[in-house]
Amino acid sequence: MKYFFTILVFLVGLKAPSVQKETAFQSGEWFKFRMSYSGWFKAGEGTLKVEEKKLKGKTVYHVVGKGKTTGIVNTFFRVRDRYESYFDTETGVPYKFIRKVDEGGYTKDIEIDFNHEEQKATVNNKKHKKVTTVTTEKDVQDMVSMYYYLRNKIDIESLNKGDEIRSNMFFDEENYGFKLKYLGRETIKVDINGSRVRVKALKFRPYVMAGRVFKEEESLTLWVSADKNKIPLKIKADLAVGSLRADLVQFKGLKHYFPIIFDN
Repeated sequence: MKYFFTILVFLVGLKAPSVQKETAFQSGEWFKFRMSYSGWFKAGEGTLKVEEKKLKGKTVYHVVGKGKTTGIVNTFFRVRDRYESYFDTETGVPYKFIRKVDEGGYTKDIEIDFNHEEQKATVNNKKHKKVTTVTTEKDVQDMVSMYYYLRNKIDIESLNKGDEIRSNMFFDEENYGFKLKYLGRETIKVDINGSRVRVKALKFRPYVMAGRVFKEEESLTLWVSADKNKIPLKIKADLAVGSLRADLVQFKGLKHYFPIIFDN
């Protein structure tokens, strides 16, 4: 659970070569995810919420992501994570990113301000009272803004099985590149808003660093709805011991019609 909310907001972003002018989301969109160990033992929950606001005179989307452990897990490993991103409503570029985490006693309190003209990020590590400036990659995103920015870039019809998709991200004090492999389409069963339904989905395989947390580079799989909303439906992470899952269980405020198939 320690790394899972980070995985959630890091991996729901997808990129494709062509741009769609019609946006995939709007202010008021909200998701809730159920997190479980090995697909059955409830471990926690996470939420993502987007609202339109003003930041230094600019119109921005303010996204707040929260993750926490629940039930028995919370008694021996308490997690309270909060991620915030302020990004431009037109271009999607992030202006500010905030990360406050408490994961079993491991804490971080970081605030990042982006200067895209100079390709710099000012990182304020509040826990250690340290401010540093780091050079960023072109068109860099933070781990939350990337999801919303790239949702607007997906061209479902142009994706071919086996396509590899790459993006740039800045996290804490480092630049990261990550790769996703498109595995094709599936129709999956999900429990959303209290109903058991089937949803047409796009399946992806993100590449991660093998080692202490993940078994191998191909330990993650995610499913995203194959419609104009492109919402994350399910994420599965194979760990060194067991697996973790995040399943979308509730949503509201979607911009577009969400096609589902009810089981008889």
